[in-house]
Amino acid sequence: MKSSDIRQKFLEYFQQKDHVIIPSASLIPENDPSVLFTTAGMHPLVPFLLGEDHPEGHRLADAQKCLRTGDIDEVGDKTHLTFFEMLGNWSLGDYFKAEAIAMSYELLTDPNWFGLDPAKLAVSVFAGDETTPKDEESANLWRAQGLPGQRIAFLDKQENWWPAGGKHPGPQGPDTEIFYWTGAGEAPEKFDPEDKNWVEIWNNVFMQYNLSAGGGLLPLAQKNVDTGMGLERMAAVLQGKDNVYDTDLFEPIIKEIEKLSGQVYDSQSKAGYSFRVIADHLRTAVFVLGDPQGVCPSNVDQGYVLRRLIRRAIRHAKNLMPNQDLSSVINVIIQKYQAVYPELKQNQNRILTEFAQEQNKFKNTLEKGIREFNKIYQKVGQVSGQDAFVLYSSYGFPIELTEELAKEQGQEVDRETFAQEFTKHQELSRAGAGEKFAGGLADHSEETVKLHTATHLLHQALRQVLGDHVEQKGSNITTQRLRFDFSHPAKMTDQEKQETQQIVNDVIELDLPVRFEIMDFTEAQKRGAIGLFEDKYEKMGGKVKVYFIGDKEYFSTEVCGGPHVEHTGQLGTFQIQKEEASSAGIRRIKATLT
Repeated sequence: MKSSDIRQKFLEYFQQKDHVIIPSASLIPENDPSVLFTTAGMHPLVPFLLGEDHPEGHRLADAQKCLRTGDIDEVGDKTHLTFFEMLGNWSLGDYFKAEAIAMSYELLTDPNWFGLDPAKLAVSVFAGDETTPKDEESANLWRAQGLPGQRIAFLDKQENWWPAGGKHPGPQGPDTEIFYWTGAGEAPEKFDPEDKNWVEIWNNVFMQYNLSAGGGLLPLAQKNVDTGMGLERMAAVLQGKDNVYDTDLFEPIIKEIEKLSGQVYDSQSKAGYSFRVIADHLRTAVFVLGDPQGVCPSNVDQGYVLRRLIRRAIRHAKNLMPNQDLSSVINVIIQKYQAVYPELKQNQNRILTEFAQEQNKFKNTLEKGIREFNKIYQKVGQVSGQDAFVLYSSYGFPIELTEELAKEQGQEVDRETFAQEFTKHQELSRAGAGEKFAGGLADHSEETVKLHTATHLLHQALRQVLGDHVEQKGSNITTQRLRFDFSHPAKMTDQEKQETQQIVNDVIELDLPVRFEIMDFTEAQKRGAIGLFEDKYEKMGGKVKVYFIGDKEYFSTEVCGGPHVEHTGQLGTFQIQKEEASSAGIRRIKATLT
């Protein structure tokens, strides 16, 4: 079964079960400073998991773009990826464990859908701990579907709770993970979660608790279901492949790398590992660069992760095809995904331009690193492990290239010392990143709610000052400031910035009411609503939440999920701190409220 059919069948199944199909949210969380990327389908839906009404109702399904970098060193094995698509179905206070498990089993095993062999299925459920009871209910529901008791494993909170371990405030609960036997022959009678032939294909999370900031675990008034099926892993299972890179999702990408390198892909070889790293990292880079919020390579936050992925891909490509331009691989990836994610085609020029610039920058980095290597070697006659780390941390020069150069001189680099320095560096980096990798539960504090509302005022003020060509291209909000990206071809003048700031503060002083209505997207357009994902809402034809700021003559009308204040007078004084370029044709404003 083709990956496109898997995606479509999943959504069609839940549509038949009265779920509304919603579009994927951005890879860049709009109002969540606790995480750099959307790592799970729950991130964009946190307000609705906590009880806010979703415009499309209580049963939803989607294919959500996700990015995780915690396993980056494992990328290239059979299952780990940085970017992946998470297929999910949602119940917001509607059905719960019994219905979710029954639908999961039917979709997986019914010949009209995925048609998997029930004899090759196994599950894990939550074993319970001192704060939360054992999930016998889920285990009994699986038995009722015909699953033998030996195929049910009870595991701890680190394995069968979402978010894993339950350490971060927000909605959470026990989960039941579904595994499929991919080994040779019949599946063993007893399920062993440590056996790598059992591959996790789906996770059903039962969000029935909320962890407060003080550490208390309280029952949610609204019990929710949040499921996640990795498209890439399911494709491997249904296509009879033993790893995700041999599926049709990666086939055209691998073929283009073969063409550029003049080598045949062998999944078991060292070169094959480089093929997979290049394919994964460039695919992820395309989705980050092509995201509506338009992240570009940099030395901080999302831009740093993007830069690391691109440079790691280029480094592996150097082993296969020295001096080759990888832009053709980028084009293949865009072509593969543009039908499902049209923003990639729309932003193709930006993707290619930013990638080419980063490719050239890294070429310069390599040249500079080689010069520094030669200086060190000429001075002391060797390059120590500490020297290798300085080359890595100060110049971005990969340790593998340092080793290659040292080998040419008949030397070896002290890997152990390098590893010690690198570990220290990682510990400092993790400490510095802090909450940005904490788990990604949206911040709904008073400060961020105010700043989020202020972005609506800023958006409309910019359109009044600069023109109707101004469109939101992304935003990021912390408790200290807002960051707003918008389309505009030139640097703003001081007068334009002052005028924009004054308009926002005038609206704040008027203390206008802020309210919302839920309506069809076509109706929202008729009423002049603007928003970041207009093309996707239009394609889906669904309902949206529209926020109005003002009385009868509205200052701002915008499609948005919230959260917002009730009156503009609650915001304080708006001040633009900085206006700068974000990428070609995109400007960025950073502003505060005092």
